[in-house]
Amino acid sequence: MAAILTPATTGPHSTRLALPIAKPKIPLQRTHLVRCVHRPEISPFFHGAVGANRADWQSACAILSSKVATTSQNHQQTPQHHEAGDDTNHSLVPVVNGHGSAAAALDLVPVQLPQPLTIADLSPAPKHGSQLRVAYQGVPGAYSEAAAAKAYPNCDAIPCDQFEAAFQAVELWVADRAVLPVENSLGGSIHRNYDLLLRHRLHIVGEVQLPVHHCLLALPGVRKEQLTRVISHPQALSQCEHTLTAMGLNVAREAFDDTAGAAEYVALNGLQDTAAIASARAAELYGMQVLADGIQDDSGNVTRFVMLAREPIVPRVDRPFKTSIVFAAHDSEGTSVLFKVLSAFAFRDIGLTKIESRPHRQRPIRLEDEASSGGGGAAGTAKHFEYTFYVDFQASLAERRAQNALAEVQEFTSFLRVLGSYPMDMTPWSITSSSSNSSSSSSSSSPGSQQ
Repeated sequence: MAAILTPATTGPHSTRLALPIAKPKIPLQRTHLVRCVHRPEISPFFHGAVGANRADWQSACAILSSKVATTSQNHQQTPQHHEAGDDTNHSLVPVVNGHGSAAAALDLVPVQLPQPLTIADLSPAPKHGSQLRVAYQGVPGAYSEAAAAKAYPNCDAIPCDQFEAAFQAVELWVADRAVLPVENSLGGSIHRNYDLLLRHRLHIVGEVQLPVHHCLLALPGVRKEQLTRVISHPQALSQCEHTLTAMGLNVAREAFDDTAGAAEYVALNGLQDTAAIASARAAELYGMQVLADGIQDDSGNVTRFVMLAREPIVPRVDRPFKTSIVFAAHDSEGTSVLFKVLSAFAFRDIGLTKIESRPHRQRPIRLEDEASSGGGGAAGTAKHFEYTFYVDFQASLAERRAQNALAEVQEFTSFLRVLGSYPMDMTPWSITSSSSNSSSSSSSSSPGSQQ
């Protein structure tokens, strides 16, 4: 007699062992042999899945062999030999692959293989803005925390020490979203996050624009004349450069990981000669005093954040959308491809809101022989820097004109990736002309963006 592993009909992931039923009048000295027969057309694990090979067949045999019971204490009284015609209910002695055991009984049960992990196993799917875990860079009191609160009200904000840690938090299911800055109206682009957008596989699902209101913070009782150093995020330092000079502060300016972190560092270390540039909320959290309010160089200081998720959203056409892409030129095209790409959007009346170039990491330099030089070698070889280009345009990916534009762009590029198509932030905010008005309007809103 033979045993064959066959797929169960009750489910795609269950397995059933089929054994022949012993017939009456079994001859004397019978030994029931259980053999595993290689059936290439049958996979012992998943119906229709890969695995119908000899290796999987051997694995099935091992599973079958492991089901030979080792409970000899329960069958010590079971005789191995029976007289002819004896049909009493005795346990049969199995022999698996030619190896038998007088005390072992065959106790075969359906093999329950582990089910593949699903998204529901790894992380719940919370409703939008309800108990959503949102990663941001910085510590409590950072502008990024306020941006996360605006993007996802009542969320569970998760602070991260670095930008890349926020990306990884979403990828590893520690967080559901990430809110990270990409550009500021005064300081320009935050290149680190542009590089991380290309390195990681997250999708942009929205944007947040927040006014930034900087304050000069110091320990209680410290005067401006005592300061020898000001620390903050590099973007905050650049946004307050002229104001600090106009205040007559002859101080060193040192970069820190984030604005609120700088305030925390001064407070924890009791630095009497050091001030921090941060938000008014950071002053409240860490027991600092505000030496100067609204020290940003321009009252129209706004930071733009992007909201990142593991899955993209479905683009729509019932509200203004923005689409972000990144691309690189063919080897022979170089930066001249940029004109062709811009023409593809201009021809379809699609406005661009952002163009950013970053060095091409895989091919930073392109060598090109100059025919006019009349020879090879270093004198006849031109060296050109290669770039990847980031472009934001005002159109939804659901629009036909956007689809046609990207189809044309793809003809000119060696690499094209859509980072996301998402709703534009249409929240109104006012820009006041004076620093005092900016201070009062900012105090009535949540502290803004970044660092």
